[in-house]
Amino acid sequence: MKKIVWIVISTLMVASCSTQKEIVDIPILFNQQRVDLTKEYLQQRYNLDQDTTTITPKMVVLHWTAIPTLKKSFEAFNPPTLPNWRPDLVNVSGLNVSAHFLVDQDGTIYRLMPETVMARHTIGLNHCAIGIENVGGTEGKPLTKKQLRANIYLVNYLASKYEIEYVIGHQEYTQFEGHPLWLEVDDGYRTTKTDPGMDFVNKVRKATKRFNFKPVPNN
Repeated sequence: MKKIVWIVISTLMVASCSTQKEIVDIPILFNQQRVDLTKEYLQQRYNLDQDTTTITPKMVVLHWTAIPTLKKSFEAFNPPTLPNWRPDLVNVSGLNVSAHFLVDQDGTIYRLMPETVMARHTIGLNHCAIGIENVGGTEGKPLTKKQLRANIYLVNYLASKYEIEYVIGHQEYTQFEGHPLWLEVDDGYRTTKTDPGMDFVNKVRKATKRFNFKPVPNN
């Protein structure tokens, strides 16, 4: 199965390289199990009892994968459940992490899932956030200028399509605690993040300042 998926990705990569800034669709597996886990996540983490997995985007969150290749990054997001998930553990969601977009080191943009379906990528804000993951981010594989340009393109595209109020880096998410958009019910459920670096985030914000995004809350 993984081999078939990667053959499709490789074919799309070749087809897309001649069209700069094309958004290429390579959907992750979104079967009934993932649908059920997503609705469960919305209910358990946010007290949102929904019949669908739909979100209303209010922000864009920028990330890095800390994984060196597109192939491995896609494989990390593709399964519906987290690796080694144990369904017998009460109140621990098995929904796998994911994002709406994955940007390769060469700047090619891949859409992994519909923009208005919830992805698990940012604690407390998944119900209103579109996630953009960038391949790499490690010392040996830093983010590239082509990825920066692709992120700027994506933010322009998304802000022109939805009522986006905030563009943030993953490392800024806890600054929304106490904000009306923050819905995480567990005060102890937090992780420390450093991606994708404030230099990267600030360059994206500067290039998209015409949208007058709101400043991140200063807790």
